Amino acid sequence: MKAATTNGQHAVGIRESSGHRTRVLCLLLALCSLTALFATATPARAADSTTATPARAADTAPATRAAYLADRLRENPVYVTDQLPREIPRSTAPDFERLAKKTGVPTYVLILPAQSSVDGRQLLGAVHDRLGRDGLYVLVDDSDVTAATAYGVRAPADAASTVAMYELPSDAGPLRSFERFVDVLALGEKKAVARAEAARAKYGDDGPPDMYIGPSDRKNQSFLTGILLTGVPLLILLVAGYAGRRRRRSGAKRRVPRWVTPGAAVLAATAVALTAPAVFDQTRSSGAPTPTPADLSARVERVAAGLKQDPVYADPESPRVLDARQLERLHERIRDFRRSEAGGPVFVSVVPQTPESESAGDAMLFAAAVHAKVREDGLYVVADPDDGVINFYNHGLRRDTNRLSVDLPDSVTFGDSRADEADDHLLGERLDQLMTFLDKAPRTEKPGSEPAPAAAPRAADEEILPPLFATDFWPGLFVGAFLALLLSGVVAGVTWIVTGLRRRRSPAPEPARLLPLTSPTEPSASYLRRTAYAELSTFTGQFAEGNTRAWDRLDAAMLLLDGDLDRARKAETDPATLVAVVVLARAGRAALTGDTDDLCCGVNPLHGPAVSRHHVRVSTEPAESNRRRLLPVCEPCRDTAIAEPSGIPGRLLKLPGSASGDGGRPPYFDATDGPLSAVPGGIARLIDKVRETAGVH
Repeated sequence: MKAATTNGQHAVGIRESSGHRTRVLCLLLALCSLTALFATATPARAADSTTATPARAADTAPATRAAYLADRLRENPVYVTDQLPREIPRSTAPDFERLAKKTGVPTYVLILPAQSSVDGRQLLGAVHDRLGRDGLYVLVDDSDVTAATAYGVRAPADAASTVAMYELPSDAGPLRSFERFVDVLALGEKKAVARAEAARAKYGDDGPPDMYIGPSDRKNQSFLTGILLTGVPLLILLVAGYAGRRRRRSGAKRRVPRWVTPGAAVLAATAVALTAPAVFDQTRSSGAPTPTPADLSARVERVAAGLKQDPVYADPESPRVLDARQLERLHERIRDFRRSEAGGPVFVSVVPQTPESESAGDAMLFAAAVHAKVREDGLYVVADPDDGVINFYNHGLRRDTNRLSVDLPDSVTFGDSRADEADDHLLGERLDQLMTFLDKAPRTEKPGSEPAPAAAPRAADEEILPPLFATDFWPGLFVGAFLALLLSGVVAGVTWIVTGLRRRRSPAPEPARLLPLTSPTEPSASYLRRTAYAELSTFTGQFAEGNTRAWDRLDAAMLLLDGDLDRARKAETDPATLVAVVVLARAGRAALTGDTDDLCCGVNPLHGPAVSRHHVRVSTEPAESNRRRLLPVCEPCRDTAIAEPSGIPGRLLKLPGSASGDGGRPPYFDATDGPLSAVPGGIARLIDKVRETAGVH
């Protein structure tokens, strides 16, 4: 009986134990089911936070972006972003679709904002893997075709991209770039490659000139038009009036009717007024089409719809800068702040702010537009994933955000050197710091508000250039009048000076000629030694202190002889140096008489002073028969150059010992590179050359 009881109790114990285990098992199964249900219902960021490290989240971020873009291409093979309405409105998608159909192969086009940290080919490869369809994949940014890759089809994508990049100016626009890309694809592989090589060789890194001008260029055009419109007619009137007064004073009769001068001025003004609009005929600063209201509101509506579902909206078209752990942490901070006694809603938009966006890159205007669409007060944070700048705006939050703005370090708002080097700009870390500062911000009784932001430029007017006869045209009118007065005064002054010099000019005194002035064309070396010694000896004997010009010439001549007059008689002194000594000595003797002439004959320096400059023939060789040079010439050489130009080469000074291979002798300025070659530039240039050669300053 006892045994039976014991067995019964044991059986009951077994059943109770078995039942207990069954209940525990059921409980575990229920917990697992709830966990699975929670994981399914919780956003993907929570699952990622429990299974992925930051490094793994970073690895999966591009795939997430590629998956989003692949889904868009699955809906339509051409996807136009809503972030560039001022440059590429979404309403231009049909134009891209029409061009894409001309390629002859399945074509998938992505038009996205330019991002320097993104490899276009890598992105296209990831999108292709996600979409799983072969074809031509093309990436276009706000300026041109940036990448193109063919998967499973034959198309000269690289050559077409090269042609579109080199043949078009930088401001041609993405639609023109894609059109040129499609046109080159139609040429076939061989012709497309040849055209790409030709474009690269022709334009290099510079490319063709821009197609459009900017507002500053239009202002310059207006300014120039104003100057010409008043300057040219007024200059005609002033100069003609001055010339008429001079004729009347001289007693000369009028040569033209009175109406000619004002008629010419009116004709000039009319010509400027009619020609300027034809020359400066640009009306737009770019070829961007005008966006529709729907184009300008699409992105704001997309972000606002996302914020209504989740207080953190990360732009799916941009590279991910917040990994799963950072997203989860930011969500926790936002929930905690909202539940706090003095907290409230916080909305974070991780969206790029570009000049081509609906708000023209104004984060304050973007935040105000999103707030109007979300229709819920709170702190609106705008974090730019491209440059890493974080801005925040208080719309109804009872916190002193002005104090927060003062105390918040720049490293949170703009980032530091570490943030500049990081691809994600450390946005997750800096947003967490922002929430910490927000927790500490003093509470206010009155809800905060932001001032109404300035409206973005009207897209319809943004690309329109101002009229030519506006802006700087009016200042140009006054500047043109001033320049006309100035130039007419210069003309009158120069005319008065030249006339006065002609009237007052008297015959110059004859230079002292204690030695016969000889000027052979082909002097011998012994002749040059005798003449140089005689001229310099005579000059030193006549020299008087106080004459600076004469001293400069004497000093230069002695430098050529190293201060030793007797070197002029030695055979070791080269002929070019002896000729330079003769020229300086004769010029010094002329300076002692008060002669101010600075030029000697460039045909033969032994001829003496020059009277003018003239283009003369300097060679008799048939191959160089047209070779001419502007030289100062004496009166006989000038007459020869006018009456018999071919006679000048025979009058050129030829140094002894300078014979060429064909028996001819080159002129002195070609036969030597010493100081004598500076003679055509004048005595002052000869002196400078001597001092430069001697190392004297």
